[in-house]
Amino acid sequence: MTGLQDKLTPAQVEEFGREVDEIRQRIVADLGQVDVDYIHNIIKTQRALEVAGRGLLFAGFFPPAWIAGVTALSVAKILDNMEIGHNVMHGQYDWTRDPALSSQKFEWDNVAPAENWRHSHNYMHHTYTNILDKDRDIGYGVLRMDPAQKWNPYYLGNPVYATLLALFFQWGVMLHDLEFDRIVKGERKWSDNKEVGLKMLKKAGRQVGKDYVLFPLLTGPLAPLTFLGNATANLTRNLWAFSIIFCGHFPADVESFTEEETENESRGQWYLRQILGSANITGGKLFHVMTGNLSHQIEHHLFPDIPARRYPEIAGEVRAICEKYGLPYNTGPLHKQLFSVAKKIVKLAMPWNGEPRTPATVESDKTLRAA
Repeated sequence: MTGLQDKLTPAQVEEFGREVDEIRQRIVADLGQVDVDYIHNIIKTQRALEVAGRGLLFAGFFPPAWIAGVTALSVAKILDNMEIGHNVMHGQYDWTRDPALSSQKFEWDNVAPAENWRHSHNYMHHTYTNILDKDRDIGYGVLRMDPAQKWNPYYLGNPVYATLLALFFQWGVMLHDLEFDRIVKGERKWSDNKEVGLKMLKKAGRQVGKDYVLFPLLTGPLAPLTFLGNATANLTRNLWAFSIIFCGHFPADVESFTEEETENESRGQWYLRQILGSANITGGKLFHVMTGNLSHQIEHHLFPDIPARRYPEIAGEVRAICEKYGLPYNTGPLHKQLFSVAKKIVKLAMPWNGEPRTPATVESDKTLRAA
């Protein structure tokens, strides 16, 4: 693929893949009641926080009650989206055969329909991680997040688009499936979006009705305060989710690839691509839970269908394997990774920051890999 991967001989790639597979096999064999109890406890906590948050907003005329209610509701929404929804919809608990933990039946507290998300995220993103023109999570169709993306004047607004995406992240994730960028390029028709669009309207209608009509009306004269509280909780969740997801995918030194570079890749090469195209965030146990353990994005990309609570216990092994083979293990505190992402967003808004990969470059990489 790229220069970093060319450090490994075909034999080393095969051995590397075998070692990573061994970690997966050991964890899968060890899954059991402790994992089930964990996710059920997280769900109970999330529901309790939501009930508490909704209840406190009935006393929203008292500022401390409003602040406590918004805080509880914000945490509930974050847990629902990150540690519960994202992970359950990845199929991390399908092995339990519990309908409540079924990846195909779960629906989250988000305007993005679960069915649409499972296709764009579970399939497209995790199959084609960081492959330009295949992984549509690179920039979400609105941002220039890689120097190989051809610059045009539109990208001067990169920082503005990123700010708007952060503020309205759940809406950005929802609209992501309309593939506006492909429509602009003439690769897709508006009529192709009919079925996907109807699902979006239905789900968004339910979410807007719940947060901005039903619950505010239930609090009577406090409706404006409840409306503001729900909006604040959604904003908090949006900013948090954007920060964690972008810090896991776009800090400096995270690599991207071309379709030509990833042709006929082996299992070991696929694992290499996940490591080179991901970054972790350091933090404590509570921090990792609040990120849905996406603070271990490297481990998540390697094993997306293994319960995320297992990522911290295998992170040390993955890092040791990377060190053994001379591969980078991109990690750092949230402020460092977030600054790196922000710097990249601003840098790639400019036309002189670009390194398009030409066919000649790709052929040179292929020659190196074959050597």
